[in-house]
Amino acid sequence: MDLDVQRLIFEFVGGLGIFLFGIKYMGDGLQKSAGDKLRDILDRFTTNPFMGVLAGILVTILLQTSSGTTALTVGLVSAGFMTLRQAIGVIMGANIGTTVTAFIIGIKIDEYALPIIAAGAVLLFFFKKQKIQYFGQIVFGFGALFYGLKTMGDGLKPLRELQTFTDLTVTMSDNPILGVVVGTVFTVIVQSSSATIGILQELYGQGAISLDAALPVLFGDNIGTTITAVLAAIGASVAARRAALSHVVFNLLGTAIVILLLIPFEKFILFLQSTLDLNPEMTIAFAHGSFNIANVIIQFPFIGLLALIVTKIIPGDDAIVEYKAKHLDPIFIEQSPSLALGQAKEEVLRMGEFSIVGLDSTHNYLKTGTSKYSEQAYSIEDAINNLDRKITDYLVKLSSASLSDNESEEHSVLMDTVRDIERIGDHFENIVELVDYQIANKVELTEAADTDLEEMFTLTQSTVKEAIEALRTNNKDLANEVRLKEDKIDKMERSLRKKHILRMNEGLCSGQAGIVFVDIISNLERIGDHAVNIAEAVLGEDHETL
Repeated sequence: MDLDVQRLIFEFVGGLGIFLFGIKYMGDGLQKSAGDKLRDILDRFTTNPFMGVLAGILVTILLQTSSGTTALTVGLVSAGFMTLRQAIGVIMGANIGTTVTAFIIGIKIDEYALPIIAAGAVLLFFFKKQKIQYFGQIVFGFGALFYGLKTMGDGLKPLRELQTFTDLTVTMSDNPILGVVVGTVFTVIVQSSSATIGILQELYGQGAISLDAALPVLFGDNIGTTITAVLAAIGASVAARRAALSHVVFNLLGTAIVILLLIPFEKFILFLQSTLDLNPEMTIAFAHGSFNIANVIIQFPFIGLLALIVTKIIPGDDAIVEYKAKHLDPIFIEQSPSLALGQAKEEVLRMGEFSIVGLDSTHNYLKTGTSKYSEQAYSIEDAINNLDRKITDYLVKLSSASLSDNESEEHSVLMDTVRDIERIGDHFENIVELVDYQIANKVELTEAADTDLEEMFTLTQSTVKEAIEALRTNNKDLANEVRLKEDKIDKMERSLRKKHILRMNEGLCSGQAGIVFVDIISNLERIGDHAVNIAEAVLGEDHETL
């Protein structure tokens, strides 16, 4: 290979790598500076599609990737934290938020990239304070972004002299559909619309491509970026697949509309370029921003129709469970503390039902190794943590209200029960992580060990179910049954440990298998402890929260 060609390829590929690293590193720094609350922002501030758009813009600016926001949204829809209509709003906002990177590139400060990287390195390596290090990460990533862009641009310069490339740009000018396909395919390969748009900005800045050829490629970049959401939705729930498809349909429709209006859109961008005296890179940024904002404005009134379309394309029962708190109306705290306490108990019982479902999913994951069960368990554990915070906050506010002695006692029981259910969630999550480890490291348990785990798991599940039912019905006989079963769980845990040691001594199982087995039965035993705590609360006995 000719040395000049090799150098240019290396510059382009290396520059692209540095650029992608810069965006990722800067996004990580922004996310950490935000207190890693991005999921919470999407969960809390998407009460309607308009709020979803605003949340999508904010989260995408912090993540520096619309694909990341969309993948996060697909996960929240799959977990039941967000409806399809809310998700479509977030996806629309993500399309606007991702344009910020193009505007950053348009600033054209690549000459100062190395000093910016140096400043980021100083903040990273010479300061101990975590917030300063996060800021250093942002600065370092910002500099790396521009340095990668400059290096990548150096590798692209000879394209102006390459006849084949010139012919391709002319063809794209005459046939916008080809430009859309080129942009889509390249973004699917690179997995970053910011990178492909950065390359487009460099090409346009160097005069290697005309505006009428660049715009269709830009629209194709927006279609290509939807592949991440599609990949995130593979194997997910029906609702999650619909959310991913809505991203594809939204960008396809937007591209189709603007392609039909390509000539007036191009004239509008040229008007902005001359009026605002934009440099070529900023011109592409404005084109990107104008396209996405116009797309949202045009399609926002039809969110309901878009949701209907994707529901028709992907039929089936989405089986969404509402994981958000349903009964915690703050108005009852002042007007009727007794009713508020009843509402809190209903929410605690819902939380308990989630712990049962999470335990079932964990059991299925242990038996089958199918990833959908682990995803369900993790999602339910998230839901339990969310309800733990909401119910605890509600009960703390309720504690200042006027409660009778009996109500105060019930209030105390609910506070303790919430913590016990939350701990059950923690323990089944631990078991899921142990199964993850078992699968990743190809750890094989003996048939006897599998049989023992199945027996203990089944007993633990029935114990938790009876504890929650005892709480629901205030059934003291059932609570006593839970206590008897928990004694059996304790004895079983000790017995299984001894049997396991014998298997180890006989060389029937490995050390890794031993760790997995012992840790699983230990977590099951602790789940039994928390179940009996709930039962003893029903019996009116004090217990120690573990």
